[in-house]
Amino acid sequence: MRGSKAIVALLAVASAASLTACGSSQVASTVTSEVTTTETAPAPAAPSTPTASQVATKPSCTKVPSVVGHNHQAAQDEMQAAGFYSLDETDATGQGRMLVWDRNWQVVSQSPAAGTCTSTDTTVTLSSKKIGE
Repeated sequence: MRGSKAIVALLAVASAASLTACGSSQVASTVTSEVTTTETAPAPAAPSTPTASQVATKPSCTKVPSVVGHNHQAAQDEMQAAGFYSLDETDATGQGRMLVWDRNWQVVSQSPAAGTCTSTDTTVTLSSKKIGE
């Protein structure tokens, strides 16, 4: 931005010089004075600290819902409805399979345990196996 201001000022001075050569000194001084004035941007506002009433308070702990025995997809939905969005999933059989079609799996364990009071930022791990295994 500064470079463009310098170019504009240089062009204005050159225009003023050519106008002065033509005998229009009044126009030249007006152009020169307009170019030499600078605008100052307003100072940025200082960041304000929100008051206690402005801060949305999250509960420090939320009870983890019990989803053992539930369909894996329904269990995820229940966790999210309770405010737990950091979810992990594992194959409870130890085969390391990916839970591609969640509706074909059933939760056999969860961590943290149901009823545990924890932050909703806590990662909840659902261990599931295919229905019928």
